[in-house]
Amino acid sequence: MEFFYTYVLISKKDGKFYTGFSENLKNRLNEHNAGKVDSTRFRRPFELIYFEGCRDRNDALHREKYLKTTYGKRYISSRLKRDLEKK
Repeated sequence: MEFFYTYVLISKKDGKFYTGFSENLKNRLNEHNAGKVDSTRFRRPFELIYFEGCRDRNDALHREKYLKTTYGKRYISSRLKRDLEKK
């Protein structure tokens, strides 16, 4: 069964989130940390703090768009409140 992932990373450099989508989450995280992603190259290193898996590609892309909105960012902050307080 194939899954599509929406994920949230936190930059250890600036403490800000990056939200993305991938069919291979482990490889995508490695690409971010290796500087192979233009939009995140100068914010490395990253830590994966949240992900969701969907069986439908469009569902995962829709979720990524939501998590990039103000309401989505609030959701992530609320969902990970205790974990983010530790950092």
